[in-house]
Amino acid sequence: GGFGKKVGAYPGYICAAVASIVTGKPVKWVEDRIENLTATSFARDYHMTTEIAATKDGKVTGLRVHVLADHGAFDACADPSKWPAGFFNIVTGSYDFPTAHLVVDGIYSNKAPGGVAYRCSFRVTEAAYCIERAMDILAQKLGMDPAELRLKNFIKPEQFPYHSALGWEYDSGNYATAMRKAMETVKYAELRKEQAALRAAFKRGETREIMGIGVSFFTEIVGAGPSKNCDILGIAMFDSCEIRMHPTGAGIARMGTKSQGQGHETTWAQIIATEIGIPADNIMVEEGNTDTAPYGLGTYGSRSTPVAGAAIAMAARKIKAKAQMIAAYKLEVHEDDLEFDIDGFRVKGLPEKFMSMKDICWAAYNSVPPGMEPGLEAVSYYDPPNMTYPFGAYICVMTIDVDTGVYKVRRFYALDDCGTRINPMIIE
Repeated sequence: GGFGKKVGAYPGYICAAVASIVTGKPVKWVEDRIENLTATSFARDYHMTTEIAATKDGKVTGLRVHVLADHGAFDACADPSKWPAGFFNIVTGSYDFPTAHLVVDGIYSNKAPGGVAYRCSFRVTEAAYCIERAMDILAQKLGMDPAELRLKNFIKPEQFPYHSALGWEYDSGNYATAMRKAMETVKYAELRKEQAALRAAFKRGETREIMGIGVSFFTEIVGAGPSKNCDILGIAMFDSCEIRMHPTGAGIARMGTKSQGQGHETTWAQIIATEIGIPADNIMVEEGNTDTAPYGLGTYGSRSTPVAGAAIAMAARKIKAKAQMIAAYKLEVHEDDLEFDIDGFRVKGLPEKFMSMKDICWAAYNSVPPGMEPGLEAVSYYDPPNMTYPFGAYICVMTIDVDTGVYKVRRFYALDDCGTRINPMIIE
């Protein structure tokens, strides 16, 4: 399925492409589920050694990580050329480390080719586990509450944009607020009191059940990516979009992504509808057709909306800019005298003088200003200036019977920063 397994460059893909070129006929690569499970790229298998330097009161001062990374029989993972170990250098996480050192040694083995499945997002998951496990151990050694240790070391809101010790520029974040909200929601202080009481009862032999409270916080790096630091085999990882509005007021939008169930068709149409005022139902979304799709690097690594979505918005704004010139011509005013109002342009101070986007689409093919090329379409190539850095706080509460090993998850709370919620229903 998705989430990484299709990112790798498998031998069957290459053989099928070459066979098609040589024979001049379509060639299809077919495998059954057992063959796929046997030969598909694997994830994880990172052997990580982590050291944190900190003061006695819990302020971190340095991080050192060494990784032995199993890449399988050969490296088929489509990582950016600059980052053969993916984005593992996000390992400083959400914390203000003044200095850090990271070494990743790739090792070949007799396994299937290494990849980014499942849900690795270019080794970000491993990096998050690495730093969060290390912070838990540090809290234990210092006798500090793990949540309080994290709060003490979070990057502060006023430090953004923040340059990490390993070279990334975090755009924004409010980590302490997110952590405190999670703690308040689960009534963290009360849970710790309950845990202490249960431990005391266990020591007295009154119960065979113990209680655990897990705390974690993460900062991801997604939205690949800027051509200055992201490519695959030399191909830049930006995206593009083509939008063409028809005389009827309907339109078609093409992009290089491909939905795997994320609801692109809905989200992309909503972005266009928001920008130019045409109902989303009147926008046909076409993606993933290699015969007609514009340039794009596809769907993976949480990149579709930050990169392709931005390209869609920028193409729609080009449509809107030309539409404003047409409306000004038809309403016999200067462009600056118009303001956009939901689904068309209105003359400032004269609300009765209005031209809808549907009427503008018709005019674009029949009565454009002198010297203007007819039609209403646009193409936009979006090369993002930076990656995106979403974050989140997770708290898990569980009980375990020490004799049987039977456990019960009592509570799991997840708080995620997802930026602008284009469609809250899809998020849910």
